[in-house]
Amino acid sequence: MNIEQQAEATVSWMKALGPKTVLCVDDEKIGLRVRKILLESHGFKVLTASSGPQGLALLETHHVDLIVLDYYMPGLNGGQVASEIRRRRPGVPIIFLSAYFSLPAADLELANAFITKGDPPDVLVEKIKQLM
Repeated sequence: MNIEQQAEATVSWMKALGPKTVLCVDDEKIGLRVRKILLESHGFKVLTASSGPQGLALLETHHVDLIVLDYYMPGLNGGQVASEIRRRRPGVPIIFLSAYFSLPAADLELANAFITKGDPPDVLVEKIKQLM
């Protein structure tokens, strides 16, 4: 089997596994809804949570391939949630998404990527594809 046949077989195998699941956690309900629509239009299965504790609860009951996590939320902030995610599921990629341009360095180390909410939507989609 040549490399092209191997690549085609791998792609077919991955498609057979079904869509990848993205968990989006954000206290801004409109942004969360828009993100869900965007990601579903790109073939992802999307779970949403409007708080850190709700996101952690979904993580316990669902298979999740990647997490898009708002940083500034009431109660548990994104850094606290990311720390708990790393404890429970260390291999799951995390993308911080924030309206702010800088986050604490120690918290940034918990994530695989950081994207601002002002970036075009395709930036988020491409980063998710890269990390999966």
